Amino acid sequence: MKVEIWSDFMCPFCYIGKRRFEQALDQFAGKGETEVIFRSFELNPQASNGESGNVHAMLAQKYGMSLEQARASTSDLTQQAAAVGLSFNFDTMVNTNSFDAHRLIYFAEKNSKAAELTELMFKASFTDGTNISSREALAGLAAAAGLDRGQAAQALEQDDFTREVRSDEEEAQRLGIRGVPYFVIDRKYAVSGAQSPEMFLQALNKAWEERKPVITPFSPDGAGSSGGACSVDGDCN
Repeated sequence: MKVEIWSDFMCPFCYIGKRRFEQALDQFAGKGETEVIFRSFELNPQASNGESGNVHAMLAQKYGMSLEQARASTSDLTQQAAAVGLSFNFDTMVNTNSFDAHRLIYFAEKNSKAAELTELMFKASFTDGTNISSREALAGLAAAAGLDRGQAAQALEQDDFTREVRSDEEEAQRLGIRGVPYFVIDRKYAVSGAQSPEMFLQALNKAWEERKPVITPFSPDGAGSSGGACSVDGDCN
């Protein structure tokens, strides 16, 4: 079974939703046969590289609220994160462009390290206050995930995997995805937002049950007897 997750490293609910989904996946009977793929989504493609100002000031301006209200909002998010074992530090978070970070995830996927780098990327953004638009910082994260730092830096400088990121974003538009996180299970069911582990588990179980073939014995009208057959214990009749 395949689960695709559209998310952005600038989205706090994406990190929280990722962890809640993982809690559900740990309880899911089909975990060993489930492939999780992270898809790219930019909440603010126009964001500049480098630091784009204080997060609280940005939120206050974007939503027309006071700094105190912005801080109250991030405080609530910090508590939600803590409930799933995450540490958010909005005071040091760098509001920046995430495009290169998404490209680097594809480099990691090519080298079977996408899951490791995705986790490190979210932690860098929300816990460590790392500027994830910095290619030097990104190369360091790649190395921390077990990838070759030089190769990662080269991929970033050569604009590798741009097409893959754009393809994800175009697919999101075709699917009508307007916000993240967005979870698509076997291209059949979708779960929008950082839902509870219980809801994620219900969705996984439903998709899993529907994958199982249903075999209904055929019994023609008026059939008087079954045809001959042999059983595994050796009986034939």
